[in-house]
Amino acid sequence: MYPSEVRKKLSSGNPVIGTGMFTRDPFVAQRIYQTGCDWVWIDQEHAPYGTESIGTICVQGRQNACAPVIRVPYNNPGDIKKAYDIGAVGVMVPQVDTPEEATLAVKYAKYPPIGERGISPFFASYLEISLKEVLKNANNETLLILQMESLEAYENIDEILKIPGYEVLLLGPTDLSASLGIPGDIHNSKVENIMIDVASKIKNSDKFLATTFTNLDDCERWIPEGYQMMNISDPLLVGTKMVSQKIKEYKEKFKF
Repeated sequence: MYPSEVRKKLSSGNPVIGTGMFTRDPFVAQRIYQTGCDWVWIDQEHAPYGTESIGTICVQGRQNACAPVIRVPYNNPGDIKKAYDIGAVGVMVPQVDTPEEATLAVKYAKYPPIGERGISPFFASYLEISLKEVLKNANNETLLILQMESLEAYENIDEILKIPGYEVLLLGPTDLSASLGIPGDIHNSKVENIMIDVASKIKNSDKFLATTFTNLDDCERWIPEGYQMMNISDPLLVGTKMVSQKIKEYKEKFKF
């Protein structure tokens, strides 16, 4: 429950499998946590929700031995601070293109002496843990995930990987494809060659590598390539696809 063991799981070298948290309803969230996922992706960048909508969903995740990860809208101290304060184990920062931006994310995400994040962990009282425990564990327990989503970020990747204080680099294939002038063509050799190259570079760093796909076969393919922290679609998409498939099969079989 606390502290989270997700960093220990990553250090083991085994795949750390997550899925999308498409809901802000605690009952639906509980069903997602019960799938056995190691982490969940709670999107605040594109989803039409504010921080208050998450409520205690992150606390639920911790209680289910799952690491809730909030993707904040942008690299700013307010959103990053609030995400951790409501219980996120991980915070994902989109569109980090330069080592300077990576340094700022670390500054906003970590408590002193590593960073400058203010102290007010709202989630602690729900788990009956003390402020002293949070301050003791926070910098070693939490994840900071930086997204590499552009050609500029790739061109700066060697320097970004040298920045201390963050744990995970997440390569976003869709936005990367757009940056390369082939929007949505995530299996183009230009995208895949970069993904392979970044996977080789990560081996010489102290970072872990992550990515996300909606197609489950793609997820299975890229884990052995070094994308150890993998987000596999989300239960809404996977579930509705299965229901749609079965409805089509039944209509054909029973002629209605």
